[in-house]
Order: sequence, then structure tokens, then C-alpha cells
Amino acid sequence: MSTRPPSDDSDEQPSDDDLTDWPPDGPDQDQSSRPWIPLGVVGVIAVAVGWFFRPWLHGLVYTVYTTPLLLIGIVVGGLAAWITARSGDRVETAVNTLSSNDHTITPLRVGVVVLVIAAFALMPVANAVAGVTLSDQTMSQTTTVERLDDVDAENPRIVTRAVADRYASNTLSRPQYRVGDTDISVVNGTPYWAAPLAPDGLFNTITKRQAGTVLVDMTTQQANVRSVDGELETGVGTIFYRNYRWELLKSQSYLVDYGDPKMVVHDGSQYIAVPYTEPTFHLTPLPHSTPQWGGVAVIDPSGSVQMLSPSEAAASPILDSQQLYPEALALRSVAATKYRNGIVNTYTSHEDEIEIAPLPGDGNDQPFFILSETGPKYVVAVEPYGDAQGLQELWTIDGQSGTFERYVPADSLFGPQRAADLVRQSAPQTDWDRFSPAEPILTVIDDREYWQVRVVPEDNSGIAYVAFVDARSGNVDSFEETDAITQFLAGETPSGTPTETDPSETATETPTVIVQRVAENGTVIETMRVYDDETVEIRTPTNGTVSTANATARALGSRP
Repeated sequence: MSTRPPSDDSDEQPSDDDLTDWPPDGPDQDQSSRPWIPLGVVGVIAVAVGWFFRPWLHGLVYTVYTTPLLLIGIVVGGLAAWITARSGDRVETAVNTLSSNDHTITPLRVGVVVLVIAAFALMPVANAVAGVTLSDQTMSQTTTVERLDDVDAENPRIVTRAVADRYASNTLSRPQYRVGDTDISVVNGTPYWAAPLAPDGLFNTITKRQAGTVLVDMTTQQANVRSVDGELETGVGTIFYRNYRWELLKSQSYLVDYGDPKMVVHDGSQYIAVPYTEPTFHLTPLPHSTPQWGGVAVIDPSGSVQMLSPSEAAASPILDSQQLYPEALALRSVAATKYRNGIVNTYTSHEDEIEIAPLPGDGNDQPFFILSETGPKYVVAVEPYGDAQGLQELWTIDGQSGTFERYVPADSLFGPQRAADLVRQSAPQTDWDRFSPAEPILTVIDDREYWQVRVVPEDNSGIAYVAFVDARSGNVDSFEETDAITQFLAGETPSGTPTETDPSETATETPTVIVQRVAENGTVIETMRVYDDETVEIRTPTNGTVSTANATARALGSRP
């Protein structure tokens, strides 16, 4: 029997055999019946690309991972999408009837809307519950002390971060590099503001590595800047495949939260120390998580990574006296204690509720890292909730072990905002449009509390002077010289007279000669004023030459 199809003008009816043989099987039919093949290929490629670039997805993945209630929202959204797909047009009909408008309802749209609504409803609840849990953990692990440790007078915190950034940039003489973000690093017992020397510009970022570390001495007002040279295989501020964060998220723990990198110099070698936290999950009263200190990742110049536990990091000679405890966790833990009396109290009566004290100055965010007589510590000042600005508590966190201590003053003490106001009042002749108080840090000197306040020009070009405000009486003592500051911190009477004048005019008497030590780029490193009853002696080193001495004398004599 013929298998051709009947023509249009034929009366012949096709038989069952004709129907089963038409249309003929072919490759086009096989292709159309397998749409999942190209979709599967695209899916595999997407997964492979996502896996390779997983460091870029870390923020989203980690947020979902550490927010169990958000996972519940995703499940609810998926369930709503499935119900919509099963119900046909009934959901669309119901929505259009209620809204009196025509809407195209798809399962995907329904799922996304339900997810967004669930996220907005659940996230505040999850944050509050997590805050209560973190508050309980912090309060239970905190020791209340009756006095604070004295500050290390030999290593005071004088230079602010903004001023250190200015010092470092002013002394940089390498056009292909820039100074990265600064953080505190302790080198041979002295605290420095340390910043990576990172490639500058797209081409240099692609072709070059981190070239070294810039160190700014924070214990003196002068611009004491030096560099430690040497390329790092894995650095800070480089292209992504040479970046420390890319390396950690690709080769080490992924589901942790890495903090800011800190440059560490030990025995002339450079290391990158990265404290990190990891989540702890809780099922009651609602599923949530809280962060805890996981350890410190240490990257050596060759790019090798060593993951150290908190105890191993504290015992490491490379990390001696460094910031090991994550500063973001320290601040978050203290801030969470506003829930110490429960969620209802926090949002209603506010009994004994605290808040992190806001501070004046450019980029002066707590916690502050200082060296005390007992070791490196973070300090966090808190004040009562609301308009009150007195000091309610001062928290200290051991930078090496993460031990929390809480100091509750027996007497009423001024807060940091009031201390800044007292500094302004003590020098009414100062042009406070050009200067501002910065970094008020509570400092204990001979069991007496003082707010140590730096007065900084608005352009952050240096430290004008440092003021000490008695936290009880409000008396202000101000000093311009580093030696006087260290003497006051040591409980001694400074040889210099405290200043309460305009920082741009350090004496009423006009000096005869002003001697300045100037860097190659024009930055004034040190200034000395010579008056009528004083003389200047210029001594030539034993290995110097006569021409050097004469050149120095000419330079000195040329100044007004």
C-alpha cells in the first residue's frame, strides 16, 4: 500500500497505517522533543562560571547562609509559585477581580512578591532576636572592673587616621603606586598606622603587585614616615586574582566573614593578617545566627596562607601585640547590649539602654585601638540612650584574647561630646572653622580619668595640639610637644607650659628664626622656633664635609 499522503482533491481517505506513518520520523523531531539539552548546557556553564567567580558572590551567599529566616522566606516563595502554577488561571482571576485591573500573573512573579514581603517582615525580627542572643553572650562573658588600666605613656595614640593618610600621601614619591587604607600595626613595640603600597591605575593594577608597606608613627605629632619595600605575591589593592580576599575565598574557608586586612611587619618581612568571624546557629526562639571569632588568616610574602585559631594567633610571634580580635565584632557585641533588658524594653521604656557614643572629627569611628600597660586593647565609650551625653560605660576588649571588660564609673563623668565642647571653650580665640577636636579617648592617668582629644586642622595636615579634659572637673590641659604629652600621660608635670591659644599661633612673642626640617616633596617634618635670648648651633657630623655645613648654614640664614 502506498505511504504517500492523500492529495487535497482526492476522495480517498487515509487509512490507519497512513496516519501512523505520517509525519515521518527525523532529526528535527528529536531536537524539538529535547529542549532540556540546551538548557542543561547553559545551566552547567552558569554553575561553572559561578563557581570560579564565587568570591564575588560571597556577600549574597553569606547573607542567605547566616539568616535562616530568609531561607524560610525562600521556601514560602517557592511554595507560593508552585501553588500558582498548579491552580491555572484561578489566581490571576482572583487578583484581577480584587484589583479591578488586568494583571498577568505568573508563578515566578508570585514567588518573588511573597519572598520580598517575607524578607521585609522577617529580617527585623531576625535582627532583634540575634541582638538579644549576642547581648546575652556578651554580658555573660564580660567582667565588670572598678578601675581601668593606665595607658602606655611611651606609646601614646597621637596621630589620627586622617592625618596619617595625609602624611603617607605627602611623602609618597612613586607615581605608579598609591597608599591604601590605613590600619594600626605594632612594629618592634611601637604602634604605627600601616598602609599597603598598592598599584595605581588600571594598567598598573593588572601588571603590578603590592610593592610594600607604608608606616606612619602614631606616637609623635611629626610626620615620621617610612616604607618597607618588597613585592607580595598576594596583596591588597591589586587585581582580583592577586588579591588577598580572592585567595582566601578560593582556597580557604568560604562560609566565614573576613575582616579588614592589616599589614604586619616582622623581622623585616611583610605579612597580611585578616581576622575573621564564623556564624553560630540557634534554633530558639526563632532560627537565627550570631557571629563569633573564628581566628586569623596570615598570608606571607610568597602568598602562602596559614589559618590560625584564636589561641594559635595569640601565640604566634609574628602577631605579637597586633589586632587579632575582629574590631567589627567588638563594636557589634557592645552595641548589642542595648538588648540587655529584652526587646520590649528596647522599643518601649528604654530602661538602662545604651548606645555607642557618636564622636566628632573626620572618620573617627569606634572602637579605638590603644596600647595599655597590660597590652593592646580596644576601647568603646557608650552613653545612655537618647539625648543624654554622659559616659555610662567604657568597654575594653583585649586585642589578643578578645576578653571583654566593662567599667561603670561610680561618679558622673563627662562624655566625649562634652569633652570636645570643653576643648573649644578653653580656646575661644581659636578659629574653630579651621580646626576641629578629634578622637576623644578616655585615658586613665594615676587613677584619674581624662578625655584625650586631638585638635586637628580641617585639611588633616597635622596635629595642632593634644588636650586632656578632666572627665570629672572639666579642666583642660593642652600640650603641643610630644615630650610634654608623654610626661603628662606618665603622671609627671610637663616641662612645657600648657597651651590654650590658637594652634596657628603658638606664642605671643615673635621668634627670631624658624628652623624647619623639610622632606623632598615639601612636607614639613619638624619645626623649631628660636627667640632673641636663644642661639642656634649647627654641628657637622665627623664624616661630613665643610661644604655640607656651609650649605646648611646658608639654608638656615635664608629663613625670616
